[in-house]
Amino acid sequence: MRRSPRTGSGAGTGMAAAAEGVPATRREEPSRDDAAVETAEEAKEPAEADITELCRDMFSKMATYLTGELTATSEDYKLLENMNKLTSLKYLEMKDIAINISRNLKDLNQKYAELQPYLDQISVIEEQVAALEQAAYKLDAYSKKLEAKYKKLEKR
Repeated sequence: MRRSPRTGSGAGTGMAAAAEGVPATRREEPSRDDAAVETAEEAKEPAEADITELCRDMFSKMATYLTGELTATSEDYKLLENMNKLTSLKYLEMKDIAINISRNLKDLNQKYAELQPYLDQISVIEEQVAALEQAAYKLDAYSKKLEAKYKKLEKR
């Protein structure tokens, strides 16, 4: 199976010569500095067996690559799933702790409410003690005055 070269000028000459039944001769193009332009001699395609082997190799490597990518993505999702499960467990623990704190706070409020009458009595007693202390200071001061008057009278 003949394939035409990839460059434009050689393909036109070869096709015209083949149409006339004359074997095509290749004319060499003037040398160019542009390395990206292929010449007719460089455009040889590999044999059919090589292409098949290269395709198999490419598909095998692509399958390996895609398998690795999908495995990595799957592992990422498994990691996220495990993290979500652990987070859920942590939130359940925190919920239990919050429920216990709430229950203990209610108990403390109830005990405080039960102690409130006694605390009120303590406050009343404290006020009475303060008033009694003031009365004792006044009585002490009065008794000192009386003592001073008595000593004054005794000296006369």
